[in-house]
Amino acid sequence: MAKKQKKKGHGGLTIALNKVARHEYFIEDTFEAGLVMEGWEVKSLREGKVQLKESYVFIKKGEAWLNNTHISPLSTVSTHIVADPLRNRKLLLHVEELVKLSQSVERKGYTIVPLALYWKNNRVKLEIGLGKGKQTHDKRADSKEKDWNRDKQRVLKNT
Repeated sequence: MAKKQKKKGHGGLTIALNKVARHEYFIEDTFEAGLVMEGWEVKSLREGKVQLKESYVFIKKGEAWLNNTHISPLSTVSTHIVADPLRNRKLLLHVEELVKLSQSVERKGYTIVPLALYWKNNRVKLEIGLGKGKQTHDKRADSKEKDWNRDKQRVLKNT
């Protein structure tokens, strides 16, 4: 019996992806972070009511925070509390990772971008990337390369 090969990437059930991030930034390094969440947020994530499109990560006082992520509250769950869908959520990272991220952001001009939100062992994890912004010509070159690869696959499939 053959061994199963491990998949690259996070490997969990994906809740949400930030497709714009890979188009806007060169992602050089990725990290996996846990999230500090409230109960209604987890229930909303199970329903898939989350948007990462305009969110970003910042570091303040040695802690990483996820900002501008919209998690829509469920009407049946959040009747007894006031739910803030855009609140800042604390990220759980190792000290070494926090130091590396903060040094890269301060000295080298990088930014920290959330890439994917997924389940791992019944816990919510966030994949964040250390990225540098792309110029317009870089984006055009990437789209040309994608088109070329797509056309190449079509030609190989038809022959």
